[in-house]
Amino acid sequence: MELNRIREMSEAELNAELTKMKKDLFNLRFQHVTGQLENPVLLRETRRDIARVKTIIREKELARAEG
Repeated sequence: MELNRIREMSEAELNAELTKMKKDLFNLRFQHVTGQLENPVLLRETRRDIARVKTIIREKELARAEG
C-alpha cells in the first residue's frame, strides 16, 4: 500500500483499513499453519502495512492534539 494514499485517508477510513488488514493477517497466519499459504512474503508485507497505518493514525492524533 502506498504511503501517500494512506496519508490522504481520513481517520475513519484508516481504522476501517486497519480492521481489514488485521483480518487478512489472521487469515494468512491460518493458511500458513495449515500449509496452504502460497506466498509467505505476504505475511511480512501485511504486518508492515499494519504498522504503517498505525503510525499514520498516531501522527494524525498528535497533530489534532497540538491543533
